[in-house]
Amino acid sequence: MKHLAKSVRTFIGAKNFEESRNFYKDLGFEESIISKGMSYFKIVETLGFYLQDYYVEDWINNSMIFVEVDNVEEYFLQLQNLSLQHKYKDVKLVPIRYEDWGSECFLHDPAGVLWHFGAFKK
Repeated sequence: MKHLAKSVRTFIGAKNFEESRNFYKDLGFEESIISKGMSYFKIVETLGFYLQDYYVEDWINNSMIFVEVDNVEEYFLQLQNLSLQHKYKDVKLVPIRYEDWGSECFLHDPAGVLWHFGAFKK
């Protein structure tokens, strides 16, 4: 089968929809409101996700998103400078881990979704 897809977009939930909306805007995503309980957040035209006003703890606690970046060290410093972990109660920023395949840092959103920001070894 030949795939002619233009993008892949995941759906994630929010424990507090307004707080999560603000968090992702602070993180630098651009919001497009779809309905009262759903927004699309994008970094660039083809990289984004749907945020829903919907929360199931088991689902959220198992939601992970990997974003490939050019330079993890630089990205981590930018994340630190945003101080999101101080502005939002349940947000956690985890320092860089270096692995055989590359490196990554982690950011837990206000609901518990785990974001991986990583770079592969060249």
